[in-house]
Amino acid sequence: MSVLELIGNTPLIDIGSLFDAGPGVTILAKAEWMNPGGSLKDRPVKRMLEEAIKAGQLEDKIVLDSSSGNAGIAYSMIGNALGLEVKIVLPGNASRERKDRIRAHGATIIETDPLEGYDEAIRYAHRLFEENPDKYFLCNQYKNDNNWKAHYYGTAKELITQVNGPITHFIGGVGTGGSITGISRRLKETYPDVIITAVRPETWPGIEGLKPLGSPGDIVPDIFDESLVDRWVEVTSDEARQWCRKAAKRGYFIGHSSGAYLAGIGKILKDVPTGTVTTLFNDLGERYFSAGLWR
Repeated sequence: MSVLELIGNTPLIDIGSLFDAGPGVTILAKAEWMNPGGSLKDRPVKRMLEEAIKAGQLEDKIVLDSSSGNAGIAYSMIGNALGLEVKIVLPGNASRERKDRIRAHGATIIETDPLEGYDEAIRYAHRLFEENPDKYFLCNQYKNDNNWKAHYYGTAKELITQVNGPITHFIGGVGTGGSITGISRRLKETYPDVIITAVRPETWPGIEGLKPLGSPGDIVPDIFDESLVDRWVEVTSDEARQWCRKAAKRGYFIGHSSGAYLAGIGKILKDVPTGTVTTLFNDLGERYFSAGLWR
């Protein structure tokens, strides 16, 4: 198999032991850390780059995009496998582990001021492209429909096949908007009564990989379909951290955004007497040692 063939078809795991749920409630998570790049982002990056190659958009161009880290790893890994040059714009506070992995695959990193937030990395990538449109292919995961389609045709399809019976709830969050849009769209087509919950992190210190979308100046991803979200729940960085540590003591070593999803599940369970609750474990906890998640 090639590295690209290792992407997707991740296992579904029962995480009910993490919660004090009733006997009629099943809680499941897709183990996305088992993708070869270690995160959910392998899926959309693979599709976006493959479709760009088919359309002839990558001839003699450098792949360019912004990332909080995991997509940057996916771009670098998959781009290397496809023989492409990659440049990633990262906020300066992205974890050292992510930066090291991106560089290991041969991509170039540009870091932006962490105090300006992730949105500044997005703006910088756009400025770089506008200044050199003949040099770069701006993949633009915030606007690229192949992002959400990767989850519609892949992640959600797998989830529906793996779950024994109807899915009543899905909990996710908004980074680029791709996973929650693609998964929710397909789930609602299959199970019209499914309830989609999105977690909203605080603006500062925030949760790496998730956008708060709470301020007028926040960049809302073009591909994010907010009409699919039935409920929002507020989650703090500390709550996400506490859930990461609780999961680790049960054998699940997950990253900050996955902890936020667990916190979200904990907040809605009182309203779920029966049903099947699903979510994603986006990446591995190893990516957050230098970020202080485990101190």
